[in-house]
Amino acid sequence: MIRAAAGTGFAAAAVVHCGPALAPVLPLVGARLPVILRQPGEEGVALTFDDGPHPQGTPAVLEILREAGASATFFLAGEQVERRPALVAETVAAGHRVELHCHRHRNQLRLTPRQLLADAERARAAIEDAGGQAVRDYRPPYGIFSAAGLRAVRGRGWRPVLWSRWGHDWRRRATPMGIAAEATAGVGAGDVILLHDADYYSAPGSWARTAAALPAILATLEARGLKSTLLRR
Repeated sequence: MIRAAAGTGFAAAAVVHCGPALAPVLPLVGARLPVILRQPGEEGVALTFDDGPHPQGTPAVLEILREAGASATFFLAGEQVERRPALVAETVAAGHRVELHCHRHRNQLRLTPRQLLADAERARAAIEDAGGQAVRDYRPPYGIFSAAGLRAVRGRGWRPVLWSRWGHDWRRRATPMGIAAEATAGVGAGDVILLHDADYYSAPGSWARTAAALPAILATLEARGLKSTLLRR
């Protein structure tokens, strides 16, 4: 009986710890958590890019956004920011937001809150130093929050952000057409779209397919009367 109760308690604790990790794939879970999935009341769509800055992917995306007069939010990896701070400054100078993704790209379920915050603080310092903007939003690697990690991030004053649309653009078999179609399927005002401008943590060359898909994504938004906007605070 004691062993069974202990096993049940451990299982329950594991469910609580891992529960928020289901938010990216189970909207009903995400809707019950204090995270940003959509921006109700927003007239535009928030384009977001993870994992940069990247020496080829970030400039390619910035140029496409410039030509379209579009704005986006970039969730940056601190270890990449430390290598290429000038790209962060360039992103900010172009009118975009730079926000916090991680320092090292690790699954939050494997980190203690102390490890998570140490990683995030190192990234925050690098991002703010390079971009001159105060970090306000946080998106975890893989979109995975643990219960303790979510509490730690909110306690630090950062807004937890996930997404409502994505293109699965990090996959090896992704194509520009498929990325654009999936990212814009049913897209509407207030949606947050997840894309990647880097391939450090995904299939090699995936950034190029994302860049190739971006004009079609922007064209679809325009056809539906939607602007690409920054995440609203």
